[in-house]
Amino acid sequence: MAQVTVTIAQKIYRIACEDGQEEHLRRLAEEVDAKIDEMRKTFGEIGDNRLTVMSAITFLDEREELRSRIRALEQDLASLRDAQRIASAQSTDSEARVAEAILEAAERIEDVARRLAPSPSALT
Repeated sequence: MAQVTVTIAQKIYRIACEDGQEEHLRRLAEEVDAKIDEMRKTFGEIGDNRLTVMSAITFLDEREELRSRIRALEQDLASLRDAQRIASAQSTDSEARVAEAILEAAERIEDVARRLAPSPSALT
């Protein structure tokens, strides 16, 4: 298990993480630190605990918004897949009807050609 030292809100923390996750943890800590700094600039010095809690709530709110957007996108994707399946079925049905119409037309053309063709006895 790896150990990472990060600074958040001007305090140093040593945090354990899975091997190979050190840089990811550092980036997350930087993001938390930046959010707390942003809150501090917006609300002033209202206490580290309050700033930390407000930052955490802001992150959770953003996460919930992203989850809602993901759900909406998943529903849109499901609708598009359904529409694609319907369109594909309609296309297959249309292709079958066109093929049938072509066969019928070919049979009529052959019938007309047979009627118009001179009989073998008429050629002699």
